[in-house]
Amino acid sequence: MRILKKVLLVLLTLLVLFGIASLFFINSLKPDYEGVKELNMLSAEVNVHYDTYGIPHIYAETEEDAFRSLGYVHAQDRLWQMELLRRVGKGGLSEVFGKDLVTTDQFFLSLGIDEHTNKTVAALDKNSEMVILSEAYLDGINAFITDGPTPIEFYLTGIDKTPFSLEDIYNAVGYMAFSFAMAHKTDPLLTDIRNQLGEEYSNDLITNSNKDSVWIKNYNKKIADSIPSTITASVTEALEKLPIPQFVGSNSWVLAPDKTKNGKVILANDPHIGFAQPSVWYEAHLSTPTYEKYGYHMAGIPFPLLGHDRNLAYGLTMFENDDIDFYYEETNPEDSTQYKTESGWKSYEYVSKTIKVKDESDVVFEYKNTRHGPVLNNIANQINGERPVAMSWVYTKIENEVMDALYGISHAKNIGEFSKALPKIHAPGLNVMYGDAKGNVAWWATAKLYQMPDSVSTKFILDGTSGKQEPLRFLDFSENPQAINPPWNYVYSANNQPDSIAGMLYPGYYLPENRAKRIVTLLDEKDDWDKEAVSKMILDVTSSVNPEIVTEFGKFVDVSSFSEEQLIQLDALKNWKGNYPLESVSATIYHRSLYYALKNTFEDELGEEKFKQFLGTHILKRHIANGTRNKEGIWWDNINTKDRKETRGDIALKSFAEAWQSLENDFGPDPSKWTWDRVHTIEHGHPIGQVAALRKYFNVGPFPIHGTREVINNMAFPYDSTGFYKVSSGPSTRRIIDFSDIENSISILPTGQSGNPFSKYYKDQAEMFVKGEFRKMMMNKEEILKNSTAKLSLVPNK
Repeated sequence: MRILKKVLLVLLTLLVLFGIASLFFINSLKPDYEGVKELNMLSAEVNVHYDTYGIPHIYAETEEDAFRSLGYVHAQDRLWQMELLRRVGKGGLSEVFGKDLVTTDQFFLSLGIDEHTNKTVAALDKNSEMVILSEAYLDGINAFITDGPTPIEFYLTGIDKTPFSLEDIYNAVGYMAFSFAMAHKTDPLLTDIRNQLGEEYSNDLITNSNKDSVWIKNYNKKIADSIPSTITASVTEALEKLPIPQFVGSNSWVLAPDKTKNGKVILANDPHIGFAQPSVWYEAHLSTPTYEKYGYHMAGIPFPLLGHDRNLAYGLTMFENDDIDFYYEETNPEDSTQYKTESGWKSYEYVSKTIKVKDESDVVFEYKNTRHGPVLNNIANQINGERPVAMSWVYTKIENEVMDALYGISHAKNIGEFSKALPKIHAPGLNVMYGDAKGNVAWWATAKLYQMPDSVSTKFILDGTSGKQEPLRFLDFSENPQAINPPWNYVYSANNQPDSIAGMLYPGYYLPENRAKRIVTLLDEKDDWDKEAVSKMILDVTSSVNPEIVTEFGKFVDVSSFSEEQLIQLDALKNWKGNYPLESVSATIYHRSLYYALKNTFEDELGEEKFKQFLGTHILKRHIANGTRNKEGIWWDNINTKDRKETRGDIALKSFAEAWQSLENDFGPDPSKWTWDRVHTIEHGHPIGQVAALRKYFNVGPFPIHGTREVINNMAFPYDSTGFYKVSSGPSTRRIIDFSDIENSISILPTGQSGNPFSKYYKDQAEMFVKGEFRKMMMNKEEILKNSTAKLSLVPNK
């Protein structure tokens, strides 16, 4: 018995020691928000004051010191995120996550981001202010890599920390330029629909924005075969495995003084990006004698993409323009190393790449390039047809000055300096929203736009052999959509179609009018907006379009066979205002019915896999409202029923019945239990959280959440057969900048400022975000010092 007690005592001691060691280990991995640290190359001491939510307020004597310090504090909160983002464009994800990411790496390597980066960096003026500040930022990151604790993800994945370089910054920008990726999901699929079903089917889809819809108005008084769907499948698979989020859409509006109660500009912006943990943006306030900016930074990129100071503010939404075209090529039947052009046969360029794979041998693959770009055949397993399809992407074809643009807009002191930087953004296409303390409001669609021949639709795969379907010219930036101080006293963007000032339609993958219509309706209603009213508007969850769809379908539903409970709920649905509080039953019935309506309309022609692909396109989103109004659409008929021709009413009746039955199966026969909070939830997933045992430590959520697809508070989700709507994208921040009270402007992040799971700032904003709450973006130094929760002093090396 005495021996047993000794053994137990030893085991208990070991457990206690193990627990203590674990605590010490965990504490060693936390970011250091206070104390004194030496930092290479600083010219003087820099003080970093952290506020209640972990936002660093960096006070330095020079810009170089400020950006060097930014790199350090950014890395200690987001090094893992930086690591992933720099790896995407150069095909380095398989080295971290293993063989499942090889297809994704192959796809991104074939885009040529890394090669374009290498050419760009080689041509940089190393003495330019942009490069000097970028290098300073990198100094800070690399100092943390050398001296700081290693984030837990590096231990769990077994990868080493390595220094960052200018190439990593540009590779991160390259991923940002591509992440929209709607052309890959749309053009090949539409081509397949036309080829297999005929033009009547493709013409019945709303491939371009309807002129009767809400378009963004311009104002500037200074100016006046059967492999396509496999491409869609392969790209969808590659993007679904990405461990970092994609850019999706966004809202923004800027109110001129005549629209506000206090006679000063108010800017609102909520960029829509895929939800993930860490969240996309890192907030930082930099202040020097010559520079001040409260900015939102992407991992590994020194200059803020969103920002404000006391003089001006800016935000972004996705332009959604079409900057990717696909071309059919023709291989020489007598020489497989050549392809056809209008001037004769040209030689393919062969590119060989090597991918490092965790716990596996390296993977070597080869692909071909044409004058248009990479040939996608055989890059992914699904694309194996004989007819080559090449991809032409503006980003890799134009000189890359995006970083110069980000430097320019973040250092501009007025609207003139700001606008001069914008033509340097060639991709991705962005709506840049602007407001300033002098009362100016503006919107510019920034991208390198080009004109195609009149008869050519870039929504389909083009003929790459004749030279007749090539771009005619690049547009001058003055021909881009824009509005500067318009007489209606506001500018806005909701990813909808912009009107033309160049005598042509700007091809794109614009979203339907739902959010735009609601924004314009609300803004036109009043001229006394203040910060409180704008903060309420940015949380709006009402769709003016969805009730119209209910009304349209309801006209043709025969209710004679409905039960009393079904009639009650149908009546409630007809009186529904299109809003999405958590307790709504009508919202649940609407979306469940809409999914079945889409399934019953399209799946018989497309098949299960192509229907799934179609659900992920903006074409479908635009088609829903317009297609519902189309009484004689060819898609209504079920081609599998040979003895009858289905109508819109048949689809509506069948879909409502199937939705009702599925809801009973999921929640029981009592419709009062079918509330929106039971089906619409948000969880911010971390790549490591995909391991079930680690999910609760790395993921944030899930939470029931109000809102839905294509309302202002856009909590978007993919439709699928489950009938549960797991929110995948939405506001990556909500910001409201009020120039009548600039130091009390407000914002929120979806989870928290830090990407380190051991930081107290990892998820401290998550419940606030779900509840629609805000926090102050502090700029007043006296207030910052008074409310600072920690101070980190960075000093020059002795």
